[in-house]
Amino acid sequence: MAPEGTEDVAQSLWYRAPGEAEIREEAVVAPAPGEVRIRAVYGALSRGTESLVFAGRVPESEYERMRAPFMAGKFPFPVKYGYAVVGRVEDGPEEGRGRLAFALHPHQTLFNVPCADAVPVPDGIPPQRAVLAANMETALNAVWDATPGPADRIAVVGAGVVGALVAYLCGRIPGTEVTLVDINPERERLAEAFGTRFATVDAARGDCDLVFHASGSAAGLSTALTLAGHEATVVELSWYGDLSVALPLGGAFHSRRLRLVSSQVGEVAPSHRSRWTRTRRLAAALALLDDARLDALLVPAVRFGDLPKKLATILRPESGTLCQLIAY
Repeated sequence: MAPEGTEDVAQSLWYRAPGEAEIREEAVVAPAPGEVRIRAVYGALSRGTESLVFAGRVPESEYERMRAPFMAGKFPFPVKYGYAVVGRVEDGPEEGRGRLAFALHPHQTLFNVPCADAVPVPDGIPPQRAVLAANMETALNAVWDATPGPADRIAVVGAGVVGALVAYLCGRIPGTEVTLVDINPERERLAEAFGTRFATVDAARGDCDLVFHASGSAAGLSTALTLAGHEATVVELSWYGDLSVALPLGGAFHSRRLRLVSSQVGEVAPSHRSRWTRTRRLAAALALLDDARLDALLVPAVRFGDLPKKLATILRPESGTLCQLIAY
């Protein structure tokens, strides 16, 4: 254990202005009792949320609710943001040292967190795949919100990381017919990897029992409403920041008695809230990553120090990037 009062220097990523980021240095003191020190190995960008943060599009009304665990600074800028880091515990209680752990921490080379916030990575799960834990947690919570059942016909509109993980989870329910829907035909490879169907928007089958929307676009949400069957539920996973979204709520929306509900990972789904903590949910998400097929979501890593000059390209909507790995 490091001597009390000693400091190390860490590097962290800060969003400093719309479209601008920088690496800053900061002191990291020895961990206090009940804390561990983690040296980052891999991380991941959350393209949907971080693209809005990078662009300065977090609405003022959401400044407090959108704060990530261990975030520093204040919206809109400058902020140290992010929530997907896998690293090795190098200081803290003896039983945890040397183990890989996942933390909902901003992008940073070295940091301290309370022991409860360093969730052990199960044996057999490589650190590269473990960075998907935050996205899997979001997908798991959405499935809890939606309560799909065996033999349901399910569509997932938007084959990004979260949408693909929702399709993956739903496809493991016996008898379900799960279709991943996207405007990009190249995303068919994800559906094939996960054992689900794939369809472009024009070819998607309607009359679904349940539809998830995760495309981040108004057009995608309109498609989700179109695919829903009579009295079906559409679960909205996209967050639009400061954008207003127009929806076709005329026509048959009411006569078909559709339900449009939101799902957000900030709270445990009501169906599980009385029994599950966030830590238990995150540990469950990590355990669900024990499947090499999920590596199909990962793209080659970018070096942490190169992030400021590469973020604009990675986060642009047309980049097609799925889970962008960060190598420390």
